Order: sequence, then C-alpha cells, then structure tokens
Amino acid sequence: MSRYYTYNQHLQDKYGAKTYKLPVNLLLTCPNRDGVLSTGGCAYCGSKGASFEEASVTSVKEQLLEIKEPIANKYKAEKFIAYFQNFTNTYLPLEELKDNVAQALEVEGIVELAFATRPDCINKEYLEAMLAVIEQQAPETNLTLELGLQTANYHILKSINRGHTLAEFIDAVLTAREYGVGVGVHLILNLPGDSREDAIENAKLLSALQVDNVKLHALYIREDTRFGELYQQGKLDLISLEEYIERVILFLEHLDPQIAVQRLLGKAPREGSLFVNWGYDYWTVHNRILDELEKRNIEQGQKFDYLQGKALTKFS
Repeated sequence: MSRYYTYNQHLQDKYGAKTYKLPVNLLLTCPNRDGVLSTGGCAYCGSKGASFEEASVTSVKEQLLEIKEPIANKYKAEKFIAYFQNFTNTYLPLEELKDNVAQALEVEGIVELAFATRPDCINKEYLEAMLAVIEQQAPETNLTLELGLQTANYHILKSINRGHTLAEFIDAVLTAREYGVGVGVHLILNLPGDSREDAIENAKLLSALQVDNVKLHALYIREDTRFGELYQQGKLDLISLEEYIERVILFLEHLDPQIAVQRLLGKAPREGSLFVNWGYDYWTVHNRILDELEKRNIEQGQKFDYLQGKALTKFS
C-alpha cells in the first residue's frame, strides 16, 4: 500500500482503467523568453524547457498516433491523456490553440487534455474557447491545466526571474475552477533560498485551493541557464539529498490526502546537465524517499487537520 495518493491510482479511480500520458512537444516559447516579460527566462529553465525530447514539426494528431500504440503495449494502457508538456502551451494565437485541442480530440481513447502552462498565460476567453471545442467534438473529455508555480515564496519567485507572482497563480487556479477545469501544479522543493517552512506552505496553499494533483521536482542545473553559470562559479547553494527528502516528507504530511502526487522528483538527462539528483538515478532517490516514509510510518495528510477546523475548537 502506498504512503501517498499516487497519480496512477488517481487516474484509475477517475477513469476506471489504466490511463497513461502521451507527451506532445511543439515549437513554442513563453513570455519570459520572447521579450514580453523578459528574454532570459527563469533562472533554471534551459533552451528546451521542461521537455528533453526535440520539439516536433509534426502535427499534434500525428505525434499522438505515433506514440499511442507503443505506450499501450508497454504499459497496458487503455485510456490516454494528451499532455502538451514543453514551455507554455496556452501562449499561442487562439485559433492555433483551438486547432491543437481539436486534433488531440480526434485520437481515439483520449479522455483528458493536459496543458502545461504559466499562471499568467490563462484567461477566460481562452478557457471558454478550448471548452467549446471539447463540447463540440468530445464532450466527455476532461481539460486540465498543469500550472508551473515552483514555490509559494513570492520572494523566491522574483529572485529566479519567474515573471509572475503568487497572486497570479491563485487567480489562475480560481479561474480554472470557475470553469470546471482541473488543476495540476509543478513545484521545486529545493530552490536556492527556499526552506522547510516553504515546503510546508506549498502543501498548505495547494490544499486550501483544492488542486487535483501536484508534481514535485528536485532542482537540476542545466548548462545554458543562469543557475548553470552560478553553479560553475561556485555561487549556488544547493541542499543535500537528505534535506530534500525531509522537505518531501514535510510536504506530504501537510498535503490534503485527496490531492494526487504525480512525482516525488523530476528527471533530466546527464548530457547538458551540471547537477541532477545528487548524482543518483531517479529510482534510487525515489526509493529512498519511500523507505524513509515507511521507516517513520508517515502517510500523506497526517498533519492536514488545520483545514478541518480543529485548531478552532477551543474558541467554539
């Protein structure tokens, strides 16, 4: 039995079958790179964004059809999520975005569209247009936004040149909720300057907003980034693996047990990276976290009662 609510279980509960993400990589940018907000991008973000596969020049539908059968055979998946993953997937002309939605809906077995994007690249006009296409073509299909927050510490958001504030993230979540759109959140628990208290605050914030899922990342350092320059100069303070594990545990303890956890840390290729997961492979770190949860008998949500009114009982 898992110590936390896994994303796989969440999808099984939601769709009643093995469900798997099919990645879509498009030639995109973001307002933090093209000069609208900045040209340097976030301090940690490399030239390929969140995806380390080359962006494709083929269509959305072609990409999904190409990968669907191999994924189905390998993972015994019956249903699928079209996952638009690299850079800012709602930062497009509206007609182009609508076409991407329409193409994904043409692929049999797609039950959800998930768009990785920035909190400041969401608006009601775009949401209404995307939902209208879904309603017309495949009304049973769900729409989810995976919002990059990275940290609830607004001072750190500024220092890493994130280009948006905490308030804009909250507004994006509330707007998505207004339209019945699902919300996933990406967090980095070891940004320079963040603390254990920030890990707890991240969990409290997501719990209060009742998001659907969260994906945790451990910060990796790419060569072509500001963090990469600082790292090579010996000017970047990185926490130990042991400290990262502590923060993951604190985060899970305070997280609403109904929020699914996609990952406990991220993945990145060694090539072009200066620092990835303390030199260990993904599964070694993942399993060390699980072992520590088991050793301490910790489960997700053990310290979630602050939202259930128990802290106010002495005043009632």
